[in-house]
Amino acid sequence: MPEIKNDIELAKFAGFCYGVKRAVETVKKLKYENPDKNIFVLGELIHNTQVINELESLGIKTLYEIPQKGEGICVIRSHGESPEVIEQIKKAGFEPVDLTCPDVKKVQQKAVELAKEGYFVVIVGKSEHPEVVAIRANAELWSKNVVVAASVEQFKNFETEIKAHKNVGVVVQTTQRITTLNSIVEYLISVAKEVHVANTICQSTAMRQAEAKELAQNSDLVIVVGSKKSANTTHLAEILKDITKTIHIENDDELENFKSLIENSKKISVTAGASTPQYVIEKVVNKLNERKK
Repeated sequence: MPEIKNDIELAKFAGFCYGVKRAVETVKKLKYENPDKNIFVLGELIHNTQVINELESLGIKTLYEIPQKGEGICVIRSHGESPEVIEQIKKAGFEPVDLTCPDVKKVQQKAVELAKEGYFVVIVGKSEHPEVVAIRANAELWSKNVVVAASVEQFKNFETEIKAHKNVGVVVQTTQRITTLNSIVEYLISVAKEVHVANTICQSTAMRQAEAKELAQNSDLVIVVGSKKSANTTHLAEILKDITKTIHIENDDELENFKSLIENSKKISVTAGASTPQYVIEKVVNKLNERKK
């Protein structure tokens, strides 16, 4: 870690979370142990361009759809997949390796449990996000009474269906904001007879958000580092913008776009999403240090 000047504070919970670290290290190990085998990942392993490029350079390729015939290992990324997709991977001729994040796996299992028990299953999250797509697919194997929404306004579209069911079971995309969950639960309690809530926001996300909010309260500027495609990074930036001036950048090159804002900020804090590599964070901190020279 680079030397950090007094007017710059780096969050302790910045960079790879356990699930991401496990996925990246395991897929590299797979290639190292199987140099002559094709190693594919179905979808981008994590939402970070630098990491995807590094994996490509090692010969680990990203698949955006399952071919009719394939050979080698196909990795299920940390976001998870539906049982149907995993079966398709096997039928194509690949050997599947499941690297679904353990926290995401827990959400899938909870959604299935609620569906089996006859609950109307509510998934709080972004419907197009791969993690949510997989959670929904797993739940729908057991029930067709499954809906996804990311806000109270979106849930109002399903109000008639929700009112028609006695029991509503709630699970949450692991990277969602606790304030979003709270507002949705408050709404559901007002329209449903019984609401069972499983707060499946992962601990890493919760700690990262809590720490960043505390840093923001004592900062003139917070810099959030990570991919614009990363849900947890985007949510982090959204939360902090309500507290202090906040910029969301993908790498140190983008600091130049905010030169004036950085120069006029006395106290700067830096945090990063769960899919941001350490070396990307270090480059940002180093460049911030250089601005005072």
